[in-house]
Amino acid sequence: MLSVLRRARDFRLLWMGQSASTIGDALVLVAVGLYVTRLTGDPADVGIVLGAYSLPLVLFVLLGGVLADRLPRERVMIASDVVRCVLHGTLALLIATGVVQIWHMVVIGALFGTAEAFFRPAYTGLVPQTVDEDDIQPAQALTGVSQEVAEIVGPALATALVLGVGGAAAFAVDAATFAFSAVLLSRLHPRQRGERGETTSVLVELREGWVAVRDRAWVWATVLAFSVALLVALTPFFVLGASVAADVYGSDAVYGWANAAWGVGTVSGAIVGSRWQPLRPMRAAVIGAVPWPLGIAVFAWGPPQAVLYLTMTASGVGIGLFAVWWETALAQRIPPHLLSRVSAWDWMGSLALMPVGYLLAGPVAEAIGATEVMVGGGLIGGVAMVLALLPRSTRDLARWEGGPAPEGVLTAAVVTGAP
Repeated sequence: MLSVLRRARDFRLLWMGQSASTIGDALVLVAVGLYVTRLTGDPADVGIVLGAYSLPLVLFVLLGGVLADRLPRERVMIASDVVRCVLHGTLALLIATGVVQIWHMVVIGALFGTAEAFFRPAYTGLVPQTVDEDDIQPAQALTGVSQEVAEIVGPALATALVLGVGGAAAFAVDAATFAFSAVLLSRLHPRQRGERGETTSVLVELREGWVAVRDRAWVWATVLAFSVALLVALTPFFVLGASVAADVYGSDAVYGWANAAWGVGTVSGAIVGSRWQPLRPMRAAVIGAVPWPLGIAVFAWGPPQAVLYLTMTASGVGIGLFAVWWETALAQRIPPHLLSRVSAWDWMGSLALMPVGYLLAGPVAEAIGATEVMVGGGLIGGVAMVLALLPRSTRDLARWEGGPAPEGVLTAAVVTGAP
């Protein structure tokens, strides 16, 4: 897995920049929960701010996918990094001067989410352009490791900064990571894999991406399952987690450490996934993802902290494995000129209901109880992940044995599971 860093200069630069940036992303997600909870004491405000970050991502990510399949992807990412650097630098200044209000965070979050909508599809499409075809899985695994390390470092750093130094420091650190990423991206010279074909209208290109998703049941069923699980399990965890930790465990810091334990597991899963090539990768990936919503239910149930951290670590292992095998399957099976658009549909489908979840988590918790929302949501999310195994192509999709994905919307290999 590490040897790909020596062989591929462009991937090395991309990986370094994104390793820093993903730590900042993970930091901010926890920092928002901790800072807004301390600022207003109202979990509903946490949901409003997180909803502002996520709603534009859902609204604009499909357009971001089209743009990333039209333009050099590294340039799209640089523009997004610069905008997000300025936004969080401004937020850090507002917090440091003591004038920040919730509406400031909502506006900045909405602009931030819009910029991120253009970054994510471009990044998914760029990774295979920075390595040889045989190095796609190790590169995806190493990318996964850095993302999952962020799940350890980010929450821990957010907890230390917000509770020990102040919210301004957390957002200033994130702004600096975007500047670092933009500098490294400016030095990339990615190879061509047949990305940019004939340009048509935006609507036609959106439809081409949709057809590529629709005709692959293993793609849309997995995206749908995650959409449900994110709505009922993950969004309540982000909105209510800090307050539930304070009520159940006596300290909101447990919320940050639970996220860090999750990160330990996801890093472990990504490392294992870099070498493990299961015969049926999507079947193994989805089975590995089933426990993660259940870990959220356990968090709210309130076991001893040692049991909690072990549970979060174990559920993280499955998500780490899933991320490597899922991203590798997309990169190998989706034609290169459609990859960013399919990734955009993935992001949009997976995240479409998250803004709703952020907005509803607080009011529903007031009506029936925060613990009940998280326990019930975690159990429902686990059922949704099991249902993702229903399509035959999810269960039978075989390990990819040859070069880049073939042209066409549906191949015999997808239907039969043949190599």
